[in-house]
Amino acid sequence: MIDEAAQRQAPAERDALQTAGLRSTLGRIVAGRPGARDALSQAVGGAAALERLLAVGTPADLAALPFTTKDDFRAWYPFGGAVVPRDQLRRLHASSGTTGPPTVTLYTAADLATWGRLTARALDAAGVGPGDVFHNAMHYGLFTGAFGMQLGADHLGLLTVPAGSGQTARQLRLLCDLGVTVLHVTPSYALHLLELAGQTGIDLRPLPLRVLVCGAEPWTEGDRAGLEAGFGARVVDHYGLSEVLGPGVAFECAEREGLHLNEDHFLPEVIDPESGRPLPEGAEGELVLTTLTREAVPVLRYRTRDLTRLLPGPCACGRTLRRMVRVRDRTDDMLIFHGVNVFPSQVAHVLSERHHLPANYQLVVEGDRRRPRGLEVRVELPSATAERRGGSAAFEAELRRDLESHLGIRVAVTVLPPGAVPRSEGKAVRVISNSGAQAGAPAAGGGRRAQPGSFDQR
Repeated sequence: MIDEAAQRQAPAERDALQTAGLRSTLGRIVAGRPGARDALSQAVGGAAALERLLAVGTPADLAALPFTTKDDFRAWYPFGGAVVPRDQLRRLHASSGTTGPPTVTLYTAADLATWGRLTARALDAAGVGPGDVFHNAMHYGLFTGAFGMQLGADHLGLLTVPAGSGQTARQLRLLCDLGVTVLHVTPSYALHLLELAGQTGIDLRPLPLRVLVCGAEPWTEGDRAGLEAGFGARVVDHYGLSEVLGPGVAFECAEREGLHLNEDHFLPEVIDPESGRPLPEGAEGELVLTTLTREAVPVLRYRTRDLTRLLPGPCACGRTLRRMVRVRDRTDDMLIFHGVNVFPSQVAHVLSERHHLPANYQLVVEGDRRRPRGLEVRVELPSATAERRGGSAAFEAELRRDLESHLGIRVAVTVLPPGAVPRSEGKAVRVISNSGAQAGAPAAGGGRRAQPGSFDQR
């Protein structure tokens, strides 16, 4: 186990480390970010209260401090979040900015070294080490996913294949020819690779590939089972987000009983997404993260919008790092139909766990996403499955009943042939809005084009 002392640290030692890290983060923000001292003083009840926090503050004081949100990052664009001089910055990453200015995150040399160690922990926990051939099928560019995990691969001394995303046939050729043992990929693109392999008569199971490291989007246990069966490899999850670092925030170990949070670098909280109040350990709510060691862009109480809960008790792997449940939903993906909350993961559960269908589906929201009037579920149905279920019409009726029972709302279901749902070479777009069309029917040619929703658009 790399960084074994940190990962097996006694609770009292970790508490002291987190306290020192929190004070360091507050000090960096106050000293380096214009207007931060006045804003924090106002939030905590005056300059004297802030000075006390800087001197003797502990994680117990977090609830008095303000949140950071994606809007703050947008306001800082492009370099306003940095608290170090420009000549100390070594890397810039950013989100797509599809709904406004991109959210930019910056790194010093020390930040990049830390990032590499933390992603190395994730790979090491998955059983990856020297001698492995690491195929990185994430998009290389401003997004953090590919570069962050490559830093970890470099730290471990792996042979990296920087394949990037896209050119799926070429990806399969590389997997077959290069003796790849580890594949880093989004779950949806892994399913696409598996689908194309089946269409071209390629059996991936005899390959040396033994580990799939998946992340960047929510997925189900049914997806995991399908990938493991198709690739003949073990599938593990990891978690991260660009605003606080990128991949490397949390990872699954061999036990796969939750994801270990790297608590020596991030201080986690779980809050009520409506009130913002902290929730007791074990309650589900929104994950909030405070960085403890970031130099370039320290972040205080970042609202991730990801829903999870912290798991009690130790892990059989021996790590003392706390664990969180895998993220399956985001608060900003929630749709409210006449007072009923609906998440995309609920649809995925019905399709995957109850009907054993691959994750080739889309949700079409009629009207504004904030005030939706209807929901259509478009799902692909292999012909063999249709025959077993009595035909497409019979399956459509069965699926509609199951979805309505599970979701508690009326839905329309459209059954499509294999390949009809658009594939993504990166993160899957599961929700689209269709303001002009009726639920159950594609948008007319003269109507407004369906637009990607916010699901997985980080």
